[in-house]
Amino acid sequence: MEGCIDKRFIRTNERIRVREVRVIDDEGNQLGIMTPFDALKIARERTLDLVEVSPTAQPPVCRIMDYGKYLYQQEKREREAKKHQHQIVVKEVKFRINVDDHDYETKKNHVLRFLAEGDKVKATIFFRGREMTRQNLGRGILDRLIKDLADKAVVEFRPRQEGNTLHLILAPPKVQAPAKPPKPQKSAAPAPPQQAQPPRQASSTGAQMPTGTGEPAR
Repeated sequence: MEGCIDKRFIRTNERIRVREVRVIDDEGNQLGIMTPFDALKIARERTLDLVEVSPTAQPPVCRIMDYGKYLYQQEKREREAKKHQHQIVVKEVKFRINVDDHDYETKKNHVLRFLAEGDKVKATIFFRGREMTRQNLGRGILDRLIKDLADKAVVEFRPRQEGNTLHLILAPPKVQAPAKPPKPQKSAAPAPPQQAQPPRQASSTGAQMPTGTGEPAR
């Protein structure tokens, strides 16, 4: 349907109330300009619907079709399109200020896996009780994570404090388009070969003209 009009605003059958319309039948044939009444009569004879597909045209364009079948196919296409769309999800990975190296590496690998799947990651440190006095340790962990993932993630939000929680947001790196190869330079056209000069012909008297600049032989 022209322009993929929102189905809530599509006028069909008796709802088409204009003086005349241009009609296209279910096989794509132009039926010409006629009144909506006559066009609907043709559609009813074929057990189909009259659907206004281009209301802004002069006159409006209507198509004879199975409207219910059209809506079903449109919804099916929309569902298929959503299946192929990757929805970005924010995954959270929690750290503690007293995390050991092994636990840190495990959580860092979780972050890498989420980023590789195209998701964003929220790295969070939650301070409990007296840990609020050691916020510099938590910030050091997040700074270490940023440094370790410098070439594998983009820092969307730097570490920020909200209450007793410190967090940062990492996003997958943007994929850069491959650089175009340089255009080959055109080589200069080879010079045309020089033609050999024809040999000098002898005079009709049989005497050869001397090659020097002196007077001819007597």
